[in-house]
Amino acid sequence: MEALLSQFTLLTNQALQDKNFDPATIDELMKFFEIEAYNSWAALEIEQNKAVEEAEASLRDVEDYLDSILDGAMDDFRRFEEEMDKAAKAELESLVQEAKTAKKMGKLIESAATIASKKYIEAALSSATASMKSAFKGVSFAPSKVMRCRLPPFDLDYSNIHMEFLTNKYYLFFFLLLAMLGSSF
Repeated sequence: MEALLSQFTLLTNQALQDKNFDPATIDELMKFFEIEAYNSWAALEIEQNKAVEEAEASLRDVEDYLDSILDGAMDDFRRFEEEMDKAAKAELESLVQEAKTAKKMGKLIESAATIASKKYIEAALSSATASMKSAFKGVSFAPSKVMRCRLPPFDLDYSNIHMEFLTNKYYLFFFLLLAMLGSSF
């Protein structure tokens, strides 16, 4: 293109200096300019097409790389999700097993407490029975030791009536029971 421009400069100088200058020479030179412009345009278009193809190829490579990264990330996520599901299931099974063990332990403790309370009640009853038996052994039921008491006079003339308490086991048991309970009655 620079060669054509320098030739055009020479021809314009020649046309100014020579009055017999043929303008067809400039027309031929203009055709060369046109051909050179077309060639430059075609070369530029070819270069642009190559750049577009290279950009598209690069874009495809980037898309493939991005797809592979996304696929890898999704695979990692799926593996992580599966691991978390397995861990959660294992934790749940562990908690369920611990709950079952705690429930069994609670039932054992409940039955042990029930047995202990029954034994305690049996022991208390045995102790009370033994105390009553020893109290009965220490009490004499001889007729001379029968308790007597006088009732206060009533409106009727029964001032000389005496009530004799019978000495039987039930009366003695009731009396000892009241003595053991104290003044709560």
